Amino acid sequence: MLTTAARGFYGWRVATAALVMATFGWGVGFYGPPVFLSTVHDGRGWPVVLVSTAVTVHFLVGAIAGAVLPAIHRRLGIPATTKAGALCLAAGVLGWSLASTPWQLLGAALISGAGWGATSAVALNAIVSPWFVRSRPAALGLAYNGASLGGVIFSPLWVAAIAALGFSTAAAALGLVMVLILWLLSDVYFSRTPQQMGLAPDGGAAGPAASRATAPDATPLPEARLWSDRRFLTLSAGMASGLFAQVGLTAHLFSLLMPALGAQAAGLAMALLTVMAVAGRTLVGWLMPWQADRRLVACAGYAAQVAGSILLLAADDTSVPLLLLGVILFGAGFGNAVSLPPLIAQMEFAEGDVQRAVGLTVGIAQGTFAFAPAAFGLLRELAPAAAGSAAGAAPSVFAAAALAQALAITALFAGRRR
Repeated sequence: MLTTAARGFYGWRVATAALVMATFGWGVGFYGPPVFLSTVHDGRGWPVVLVSTAVTVHFLVGAIAGAVLPAIHRRLGIPATTKAGALCLAAGVLGWSLASTPWQLLGAALISGAGWGATSAVALNAIVSPWFVRSRPAALGLAYNGASLGGVIFSPLWVAAIAALGFSTAAAALGLVMVLILWLLSDVYFSRTPQQMGLAPDGGAAGPAASRATAPDATPLPEARLWSDRRFLTLSAGMASGLFAQVGLTAHLFSLLMPALGAQAAGLAMALLTVMAVAGRTLVGWLMPWQADRRLVACAGYAAQVAGSILLLAADDTSVPLLLLGVILFGAGFGNAVSLPPLIAQMEFAEGDVQRAVGLTVGIAQGTFAFAPAAFGLLRELAPAAAGSAAGAAPSVFAAAALAQALAITALFAGRRR
């Protein structure tokens, strides 16, 4: 339980500000491109493959930006980097709306991708981590819940705003609001450190214990040594495989649920997925014991998703109870796939290596899942449902998701301490 002093700790304000940043970062940079794809395809008449390529470029550039973000933070500072990221994301999205040639669209994707990378998972970890050690799981869980809120708020907001105002006006208006809010958060909250305020992590008084490493027995891994470390390689492989399954299946899930549930109920099922992601992330953040084996906790989350994928497969697009139970189980582990890897890194790497390890791990994962929607779509086309299955059923998609999650479990388990 938190003491009164800990509950009033300024770090919780920083974590809440990070939640707001995540809401905009994911709402614009992650949940926006699928809407932009449809809007640009319909408005310009360009082939879906061309616009999809721009979406992939956006996510790949975001992955690269996330991987180098710790170095940029050290050079420019978190506030300045966050402001620049917000400007890039807003300008890039406006470029999507104004592009009159394919090359302009790809140029806009480069800019928006850089902004997305500066406001996504690596940035949240860098903002929140200095303020917390023992309470870091709860604080990061709070901040990462902004990712789910971004989907809940911005997915319908983009559709409504584009329909009412037009793409360019909607992009300009929402981009301006994002820049103003993130600029304010950067000046008020992200510009402060515990040391400047005379505080230690978790709300204690500053002192020798405040700078204690979170993994004091870990060997530093300078330069390229990180790339040969078993813990780093297995953590990166686990996160990449897990998110590849999540993003790939989620991109197609609405259309796969719609034949059995109908459009409105399928939309509610996707909302249920988000609710379960928030609930699962919050419960793990608050209830996970400090000394728990965090790799095993992550494996449990992926196991729930394997079970959910199997239930979705067993439903054969006809059994509504199995479909809904599958969505619930898949959603229960959804949020922790992003929030647990930084917490695993906290306990396994030397203090000076944590941010670099997190940046590279997230960058590898984002670069991998950028191809997931296309890969699952190709699988859906090349491996149709078996004879006798309901129309629209795609068992290969659910089987592939379960397999990828199982591979994530294998990788994380292989990296445990021997």
